[in-house]
Amino acid sequence: MRFDVITLFPELFEPFLKLGVTRRAYETKQVEVRLWPLREHGDGTHQRVDDRPFGGGPGMVLLAEPLQRALAAVTADRGEASPAVIHFTPTGRRIDQPLVRELAAGPGAVLLCGRYEGIDQRFLDRHVTLELSLGDFVLSGGELPAMALLDAVARLQPGVLGDEQSAEQDSFGDDGLLDCPHYSRPEMLGARAVPPVLLSGHHAQIERWRRERSLELTARRRPELIAAARAAGRLSKADEVFLTTLTL
Repeated sequence: MRFDVITLFPELFEPFLKLGVTRRAYETKQVEVRLWPLREHGDGTHQRVDDRPFGGGPGMVLLAEPLQRALAAVTADRGEASPAVIHFTPTGRRIDQPLVRELAAGPGAVLLCGRYEGIDQRFLDRHVTLELSLGDFVLSGGELPAMALLDAVARLQPGVLGDEQSAEQDSFGDDGLLDCPHYSRPEMLGARAVPPVLLSGHHAQIERWRRERSLELTARRRPELIAAARAAGRLSKADEVFLTTLTL
């Protein structure tokens, strides 16, 4: 798959693409990432890409014409008539794991990283396929959400995490629940011990303990995920019995 990133700050992506476990996906081109500096498509000697908003008000607006030229260059290079264009904005759909899994199995997209007060709406209306948000807060630009999406997609590619079960056991996996707590050495950290069941070697008991901790954490912090798992038939009878023992 291929992601083309239109951004004013391509330098932000360079260390991100070279560090961490997900770099394997970028190095092998399982997830190909190409950076397109918007400034190169700006107007005039100073390569201007923004101007004041009509109607007045604070801030600047990214101009439609430089964006159109950048997108035309991306489209020609991809060899596609109309690639999917994802725009990152607080008004977009919140990114979640089902969407990440969908994108991870697809051909990729053009990632549009806005800045300043926003992008000329006429460009968005004509070219944007999907608008996405990290959550109910405002960032200075779309670069951080773009990197978050790339990271989430890259870690689902075969061989990237080393152990295929890692992604399956994460929060928001097949059952939609939060992950359980994890422990490692030393067995005693001050007065706090590792839960004895994890040292027992009894795999069935360990798996049940992890499942119950996952259920408990989800019920306390994200009860709507329990309701969704129940509606989808992802909870067993043992799960339901355990949930009745919780005092929330």
